Amino acid sequence: MYRIFFCSLFCSLALLSAVSWKLPDRIYKKVAKEVRTTFKTDTFELSPVHIPSDLSKEMKGGIAPETLFSIHKEEKLLGYAYIATALSKTDTYEYLVLLDTRLIIAKTKVLIYREDYGSEIGSKRWLKQFIGKSYKNTLTYQKDIIAISGATISASSMTMAINTFLRNVVILHNNHIL
Repeated sequence: MYRIFFCSLFCSLALLSAVSWKLPDRIYKKVAKEVRTTFKTDTFELSPVHIPSDLSKEMKGGIAPETLFSIHKEEKLLGYAYIATALSKTDTYEYLVLLDTRLIIAKTKVLIYREDYGSEIGSKRWLKQFIGKSYKNTLTYQKDIIAISGATISASSMTMAINTFLRNVVILHNNHIL
């Protein structure tokens, strides 16, 4: 049920953007908390980053509409927020990647995890491995990113998702989108 809800939710966000966009409250509250603590600000604005359709085709795995946001405080760019879905053993989970203005990962966070097992990927200790990585890095599960017993699929999936996102960041940066 949740899988259907979030798949339809993220797919329908593109339709909402024509009028106005809004993240679901449950996700927005978690994202806002991480933005506030990571960028040390009480006020900020999230604005969707527009990715031209021809550029979307160039990206592996693409970046779904309304999942990449610029973070501003007044007119100053603080960084970027990427909210996406990855696979776990029998379901999916939502995660957040915060990039600073140099396009370096400042924070990763599992927002919603639906499995009974494998939730250890949400631990701060495990997620800290991604901090400081950038589009210049290619991460290898069980080499650069330590494995988690009982969360093999989720941890591997998160590593692959971050790698795909970072490869797409290169494309966006080279095309002056980021």
